[in-house]
Amino acid sequence: MSTELQGRNSEWIEQARVQLADQLDTHRAQLTELTADTGDPRDAHTRAALIVAARRGYDQAVEALNRIAAGRYGRCDKCGGDIPRERLEILPHARYCVPCTA
Repeated sequence: MSTELQGRNSEWIEQARVQLADQLDTHRAQLTELTADTGDPRDAHTRAALIVAARRGYDQAVEALNRIAAGRYGRCDKCGGDIPRERLEILPHARYCVPCTA
């Protein structure tokens, strides 16, 4: 997202930042809960998969928050073009525009 576009959308970007921070807190809590040892070996496989998913979500939220802080939020990491706001509203941690995801 260009600097000019970011300036016009600063309120919306702040809302995205708050949403991403909330997601970060949620994933952090999930990881804390999932890494607690229940002592039941039958849960190991399921817990491992849930930990991977929570860690991925955590990392994606951190990366998106870093892009906001750096002024690069809304720019495609591959082509450098703008990621449409509609895509970011659905997937606030999106790194690529739709054509670059194919």
